[in-house]
Amino acid sequence: MDAAGVSRLAGLDELSVMGGMEVLRRLPGFLRLERRIRRLFVREDVRLFLPIDYPGLNLRLARSARRQGRRVLYYIAPQVWAWREGRARKLRRDCDRVLTVLPFEAALLERYGVRAEFVGHPLIDETCAPEGGPGGRAAAGRRPSGGRRVVGLFPGSRAQEVRYMLPVFAEAARRLARRHRDLDFIVARPPHLPKALYAKAGFPTAGAREATARSCAALTKSGTITLELALAGVPMVVGYRMGRVEWAIGRRLVRVPSIVLVNLVAEAPVVPELLQDGLTAGRAAEALEALLTEGAPARLEMLRGFDVVRERLGQPGCSARVAEHAVELLAGGASAGPGAPC
Repeated sequence: MDAAGVSRLAGLDELSVMGGMEVLRRLPGFLRLERRIRRLFVREDVRLFLPIDYPGLNLRLARSARRQGRRVLYYIAPQVWAWREGRARKLRRDCDRVLTVLPFEAALLERYGVRAEFVGHPLIDETCAPEGGPGGRAAAGRRPSGGRRVVGLFPGSRAQEVRYMLPVFAEAARRLARRHRDLDFIVARPPHLPKALYAKAGFPTAGAREATARSCAALTKSGTITLELALAGVPMVVGYRMGRVEWAIGRRLVRVPSIVLVNLVAEAPVVPELLQDGLTAGRAAEALEALLTEGAPARLEMLRGFDVVRERLGQPGCSARVAEHAVELLAGGASAGPGAPC
């Protein structure tokens, strides 16, 4: 959006938080931003509000926009299928339409009376399968010059995630390096996080796209990155760890059989996941080692699962379809309020 000339009020470095205590610490800033956006709705005579994900703030803003008679097109729906089911009622009340990027979401939301449509996943537009066929299976033999293989470490895009997971990921990498002398390791670092956060790991860093393109296998946190790796044909092991209080609360709220999007889309345990106390350097190294050999059964089976994921994420053109919905709602004029037809 920056590249397209969108005026930005706040960036990821200000909005990216994880865990209840961190949210509470930053709450005054979030409330100031919310008030600023509400004033902007009126000052700029906004006709369409297009919230993208980030439901903690965006659902409140959607309510405000709806009360003012403005159109609301929610893109990348809150994950009510995983937790906080009550948000579906807010989507029904405050949104003209909700556009989903995962294939099972629209039908679920429609059961709550939400007008929802699956538009495909934007990663399909961004990620081209490497040569070698469906699922990017050429990644199985990726070797830079010199015959060395690269394993990517993807500890997250939030500072808290990196602090929890990078030490374990790095120790797993060191164990693998001792057993496989032809391995190099690279850590994915988002541009808004400081290099100092990664210094103790002892491995070079790169952007997520570069790390994905260079990797023959990956150790990663959960989230959208798992879909990116799957579409690029990079076999992976998923690990996740958080504070003990947040984990105790989260495990009681989450209602899905897996936290890995690849597994949820495929409706099968395609990717191994190591969670909380189950995420140790030894287990991560062992699980990843099974995926390093080009013809290994675990690797081939995972790549077949990636084919299923690619097929289910829809056809290219997601962003164009979102734009078409936006234009249609704008052409229909301002909303008459809650419950008004489109």
